[in-house]
Amino acid sequence: MRVLVLGAGATGGYFGGRMLEAGCDVSFLVRPARAETLRANGLVVESPLGDIRTPVRTVTRDTAGDGWDVVLLSCKAFDLDDAIDSVAAAFGAQTKVLPVLNGLAHLERLDARFGASRVLGGLCAIAATLTRNGIVRHLNRAHTFVFGARSDDQQEFCQELFADIGRARVDCRLSDAIVLEMWEKWVMLATLAASTCLMRAPVGDIMAAPGGEDLVAGLLDEIQAIATANGNAARPKPLANARKMVTETGSRLAASMLRDIEGGGRIEADHIIGDLLRRGAETGVEAPRLRIAYTHLKAYEAKRAREAVA
Repeated sequence: MRVLVLGAGATGGYFGGRMLEAGCDVSFLVRPARAETLRANGLVVESPLGDIRTPVRTVTRDTAGDGWDVVLLSCKAFDLDDAIDSVAAAFGAQTKVLPVLNGLAHLERLDARFGASRVLGGLCAIAATLTRNGIVRHLNRAHTFVFGARSDDQQEFCQELFADIGRARVDCRLSDAIVLEMWEKWVMLATLAASTCLMRAPVGDIMAAPGGEDLVAGLLDEIQAIATANGNAARPKPLANARKMVTETGSRLAASMLRDIEGGGRIEADHIIGDLLRRGAETGVEAPRLRIAYTHLKAYEAKRAREAVA
């Protein structure tokens, strides 16, 4: 399989690097400045599970060609439109796209551009960052990569892809219920993002505050109700794991969205929280706690935009 990874940042660089390490046919579609860094230094990954330093093949939007079997998308939701434009020229007659973004709104946009038969389902779990000097730094031992078919006609392709990239030294799994698993991750992630961003504190500090546990449990219940109304209720075990994660006493866990806010960066408010509220409204589910969290996030975005032009 010929794999084209959009970008060589924290997520794409890490998983693409592990695929390269396993001998997979991987190239990276990057901007010219990143291409220069990669040509000079190779792809450098620092990880507690083993470092990588390897030469890589790079292409740009204008030189990508169209002979790719699959394009891996790991961008932030607010960069999705640009990402779609960047990879469109790389699509041949049989090319599939494998997105590992959070939430599900991106599936609708990718389906509209490329056709649902060419859009796989996927998710990942990793804590990583791209340093100023272009090193991908893996921050813990989690590196999960899950994908699967959204329709029967994608099954054979996914099995062939898994036989190839499943060799990579990551926790890679082929799912037979990928959309449900994407919802289950969304239920957990949206609860974590809504609570830690609203309270501007990690899980353990929220648990130490009066009413903290009730707030987080209420958010989780609202989000699970939306998932249920949309036909994808988190199953008992994933739901229990999510509840444990977002209510753990003393935990320093916080959503990456909170780190983005603290750093004055862009956030995925609409993709992670707003889209849940839209789906809840369409199915008659009230989510007052989640709506307050969304208002908080949109106020941050408004303030950030105002200050950018001041």
